[in-house]
Amino acid sequence: MSIEPATAGRAWRPRPRVLADLGFRALVVPGDASSTEIEAQFRSDRSLRAIVVDVAGTLALLTRGQVDDQMTGRLGYGRALNTRVKAADLLPLLRFPLDPLLDLRAAATALLSRPEETRYEDLLVLAADGPRIVPVSEVFAGLSEVFHRDALHDPLTGLANRRFLDEQGPDLVAARAPSSTAVLYVDLDDFKLINDTFGHRTGDAALADFASRLQACTRPSDLTARLGGDEFAVLLFEVDEPAARSVAARFLEALEEPFEHEGHALRLSATLGLAMGGDIEDGSPAARLEYLLRHADTAMLQAKHEGKGRVGRIDPCRPPTRFARQALIRRRLPHALATSGFTLHYQPLMNMDDGSCGAVEALLRWEDAELGRVAPDEFIHVAEHTGEIHAIGRWVIDAACAQARRWSDAGTPRAVSVNISPVQLGTGTLVSDLLSALHRHGLPASLLNVEITETAAVADLPSAARQLQGLIDAGIGVALDDYGTAYSSLSMLRDLPLTGLKLDKSFIDRIDTDPTSAILVSGVIAPAKALGLATTAEGVERQTQLEVLQKLGCTTAQGYLISRPLTSDQLDVVLEARQNTGILPGPGPSSSVHVTFTDHA
Repeated sequence: MSIEPATAGRAWRPRPRVLADLGFRALVVPGDASSTEIEAQFRSDRSLRAIVVDVAGTLALLTRGQVDDQMTGRLGYGRALNTRVKAADLLPLLRFPLDPLLDLRAAATALLSRPEETRYEDLLVLAADGPRIVPVSEVFAGLSEVFHRDALHDPLTGLANRRFLDEQGPDLVAARAPSSTAVLYVDLDDFKLINDTFGHRTGDAALADFASRLQACTRPSDLTARLGGDEFAVLLFEVDEPAARSVAARFLEALEEPFEHEGHALRLSATLGLAMGGDIEDGSPAARLEYLLRHADTAMLQAKHEGKGRVGRIDPCRPPTRFARQALIRRRLPHALATSGFTLHYQPLMNMDDGSCGAVEALLRWEDAELGRVAPDEFIHVAEHTGEIHAIGRWVIDAACAQARRWSDAGTPRAVSVNISPVQLGTGTLVSDLLSALHRHGLPASLLNVEITETAAVADLPSAARQLQGLIDAGIGVALDDYGTAYSSLSMLRDLPLTGLKLDKSFIDRIDTDPTSAILVSGVIAPAKALGLATTAEGVERQTQLEVLQKLGCTTAQGYLISRPLTSDQLDVVLEARQNTGILPGPGPSSSVHVTFTDHA
């Protein structure tokens, strides 16, 4: 299904299609009409599917198939036996009237609940303008159109979505002169504060209002799309640069009026990036659109860096800036899951008592055909900003549970830790998401751990505490990650339900050369141990660091000294070799753990 360019950019808020919109006007006959008259009606009009019989004001459907069954009969005597039968006598005993205002989703559900022998028979719908006959096929064809339309539009704002832009945007671009096409990339400034302060319900209302204001500044022939989160793209056609800048200025003006919601006056600002079709000379429509979106995104990022609340424009003749790579990451990230661009690597945690590695941390890696290897520091914050982190987080949890199950089935069970984003924690569905993954893979809860950061917990401490307690009650381990990089308050250990604590690499770096660092680490390990928390030292790179940590009573260690992050297959080989060669012997009362380091990068 395609949408005409003249209305492509408008929010699609049509009245939902209902049963009364389908089918055709019915032929109504009285209930005392003879069976021979009814049969003659069907014989004279081979396209007639059914008629409606009026029995004392009550309408009922009589289909061609039902008449044929009655008039033929099992032994071929039906016509002779039913010569004096009236139309009312031919009606089936079971009747299934449906509300004419039933939407197509509900109608399809009602149809599927009917007995199988009548499930695909035509429907009688008593519409306001008279009875209508609705073929079942029309219901499901209409429902298919609804699903397709929904798939191409954002449910919150009614705007076209990223999929619409990818599928139909090139056709819209191809139908216009390349030099007169412009793209505005729109990003709300610091919108996360709205959600964090007033809640997602208020944030959603503000986004819907903002989308309406965006559209009010454009023409019906333009396309406005919500790309995800608080990001929008506007395709302007038949414009030059001054006209495009004029539209951008109207956008910024439209934000000067506060957004009113439940007594709150919310003031929003946005940063825009502009790219013109004349910046690119050739290429397919899809390539031109991709170029315009990427360059508009780059211009927006640069404008944000320069102060926000403005319109950015980059010179296409100048060398690419770091913002160009950021923009490309933002464009490529939504496709990473579909193209299997993500993988998990695993870094072992070594037990300080016996040198065993019965637990690993799952670390996300992204390899893109166009970008090459992308570091997590480059794309995680982008995913959190755009909302892609939800799908990525679910994939990580599922992939980690699947691998943990494989290790368990192979007789080498290893507990897997996954990192949880503050955005994931903020949804409130973390417990159900993790328990569903465990159930899906038949994995014991003891083989799954989660790691959260201090900043994630502090954002909404009561909510975080409730969710973490739910995980612990289910048997899932919970560790506070990167301890020492944010608030570093011991009260966090008191206020949060935890089973473990991970000391940041910055704490460990000088532990073997600076007595003060060793004292600080000791001051964290001791109370953690008293609280029953396991402690893990991150970033261990030297044997002497390991020896100090052992003396301080640290539970496990993690770092390049023990192993770099590896694929699951590489990890199996390395750990099996170490076990067979005894490279990681269990230390005695006065001995230390010795490891050899191999660069597996």
